Amino acid sequence: MATLNDIGVAAAINILTAFAFFIAFAILRLQPVNDRVYFPKWYLKGLRSSPIKTGGFASKFVNLDFRSYIRFLNWMPQALRMPEPELIDHAGLDSVVYLRIYLLGLKIFFPIACIAFTVMVPVNWTNSTLDQLKNLTFSDIDKLSISNIPTGSSRFWVHLCMAYVITFWTCFVLQREYKNIGSMRLQFLASEQRRPDQFTVLVRNIPPDPDESVSELVEHFFKVNHPDYYLTYQAVYNANKLSELVQKRKKLQNWLDYYQNKHSRNPSKRPLIKLGFLGCWGEEVDAIDHYIEKIEGLTRKISEEKETVMSSTKSLVPAAFVSFKRRWGAVVCSQTQQSRNPTEWLTEWAPEPRDIYWDNLALPYVQLTIRRLVIAVAFFFLTFFFMIPIAFVQTLANIEGIEKAVPFLKPLIEVKTVKSFIQGFLPGIALKIFLIVLPSILMLMSKFEGFISKSSLERRCASRYYMFQFINVFLCSIIAGTALQQLNSFLNQSATEIPKTIGVSIPMKATFFITYIMVDGWAGVAGEILRLKPLIIYHLKNFFLVKTEKDREEAMDPGTIGFNTGEPQIQLYFILGLVYAAVSPILLPFILVFFALAYVVYRHQIINVYNQEYESAAAFWPDVHRRVVIALIVSQLLLMGLLSTKRAARSTPLLFILPVLTIGFHKFCQGRYQPIFVRYPLQDAMVKDTLERMREPNLNLKTFLQNAYAHPVFKAADNLANEMVVEEPAPDKTPDLVATKRGSRRFHSGSAETFT
Repeated sequence: MATLNDIGVAAAINILTAFAFFIAFAILRLQPVNDRVYFPKWYLKGLRSSPIKTGGFASKFVNLDFRSYIRFLNWMPQALRMPEPELIDHAGLDSVVYLRIYLLGLKIFFPIACIAFTVMVPVNWTNSTLDQLKNLTFSDIDKLSISNIPTGSSRFWVHLCMAYVITFWTCFVLQREYKNIGSMRLQFLASEQRRPDQFTVLVRNIPPDPDESVSELVEHFFKVNHPDYYLTYQAVYNANKLSELVQKRKKLQNWLDYYQNKHSRNPSKRPLIKLGFLGCWGEEVDAIDHYIEKIEGLTRKISEEKETVMSSTKSLVPAAFVSFKRRWGAVVCSQTQQSRNPTEWLTEWAPEPRDIYWDNLALPYVQLTIRRLVIAVAFFFLTFFFMIPIAFVQTLANIEGIEKAVPFLKPLIEVKTVKSFIQGFLPGIALKIFLIVLPSILMLMSKFEGFISKSSLERRCASRYYMFQFINVFLCSIIAGTALQQLNSFLNQSATEIPKTIGVSIPMKATFFITYIMVDGWAGVAGEILRLKPLIIYHLKNFFLVKTEKDREEAMDPGTIGFNTGEPQIQLYFILGLVYAAVSPILLPFILVFFALAYVVYRHQIINVYNQEYESAAAFWPDVHRRVVIALIVSQLLLMGLLSTKRAARSTPLLFILPVLTIGFHKFCQGRYQPIFVRYPLQDAMVKDTLERMREPNLNLKTFLQNAYAHPVFKAADNLANEMVVEEPAPDKTPDLVATKRGSRRFHSGSAETFT
């Protein structure tokens, strides 16, 4: 059990670590050689030039203006200075709404913390229940929690009232935020520039036809059923093999560039490599000639595979991107049933082109249910087996309790400094290390499930990660920690007393979560702004591979927000804050520091670093709202169970009302605001169409949409090999004729295959 001294040691370590990260960042960001690492977004926008080009030799690499080092924290006010509308234009609505999750935490927990420390902490502290209990491990911090109130006390009415305050305030803030973000989304969609996805739907599960190919079938179906608004279509090809060849060629090209750069630095000596395993043995050959030969052979394979993909009907996937003349037509198509069979001709809004995860478009639609069932089973076992390292972490957090059951460990950890370090710092860092590989595993599982957009992949991964955090990090930490912490009590008391011990012990887990918050939420967030890994990788690439300015741009790694890991991590803090607000309020200041610090840090990163891969117009917000509501209900149920063990019989029935009210509130918000994030209003679509026709009466929309949803592997192949050209029909070309095999009928098609 971590004591007040242990928490102080952990706080000192994490504060010093965070401060060291900030100092290192303040120094490194001022050096010209690191400019592309800490301001890549401005380079990608073309609004910043390299400071290395100007000044003397030394000033190109080191900032010699010593006055700039004095203002080492000026990045904080600069990060807060950009107004929200300008930030939306600069970084997109997704980034701004993501930041508002941190503001939501501050809005919810700051008033709750003020009330809790004004009312609840004195109520909890002015008791001596823990001192009177034998065989129970506790610290002075636990005297601030509900555990210090005697069984059957009338003071539990204060906690009941606090539960009502927390519920009503949280729901009020959530409802207002849901409404504001819904308005922001509609305003953003109304003011947004013309994009291909506004006119396009994705059609899946196209039924096979013995007489027509997929392309012909799509053309005829939409000309017949959407004659007034159908414009063109883009066939979907299974180009996964071609994509693998292109990626392999790109890696070979990188090696060729490396050896060519090496040769240019020393022209008198040709670089040599060995053809054996890992270049350790085998025949020695000229590296440049070797890679040129391999690239030429792979280029021929790429050209052949491209021709095969484009000419074979077997490469066509039973899916297509169908575009319309007006947004109104796309809205109607995406939100209606297309055929009598509800499992065929399934339509949905097409993701924006950069949001598509092309590898999964080639998956047969019938496989998706099976794949998701397999992943559900795999996730269950992953969650179950991960409880083992979580339980191990809890042994680090409850050394004093284990000492009673395993006395031989006592001499090893009895040293005060070592004991404070282990209990105050090690549990949090150990748990953080165990969770490092988890996001990569969950993302692979999401890809296997078959989601067709990066945004849906990240939302699915976030959902799994949140569930994992809730079960393993929160529930398992409480259950395993309580069992280990009170092991001696469990072994020496009757079975009827065990629920009472658990009820008293659950609030005591606040000390473990405090250490975790400081490691993950303080030092971890401060480490995010340092960007140590991208900094090292950039300089390694810059030293070995970079030769031209284009190479230097490609060496930059701006990264992204990482919604799939960031948002579930934030939700863990919502769970902890809401659960412990009425149980052990000492947790709240640590959570408030996290939300405030993370808001400033990630605002800076969004302005200067992160490059947004896609724009979903805050489509993820219903998930955020739902998880906060779940956290609120969990807090109510746990408090209800806790009060029942404390024999607060008169106050417990009144808590049953709160989950019912919270669920009703969620249903109201779901019906009132969620449709804004799922469907696009016909009224807004018609307004945008009308305004666009007035402003651009001669707009050639077909040209704009012609290759918008072409598989990017063809464009990549075109960049890698000059002989691989994707030909586009001229806009004024006479429409082709698409013949059918159902007789002599011919349909005029102004949207034949865009690849010929």
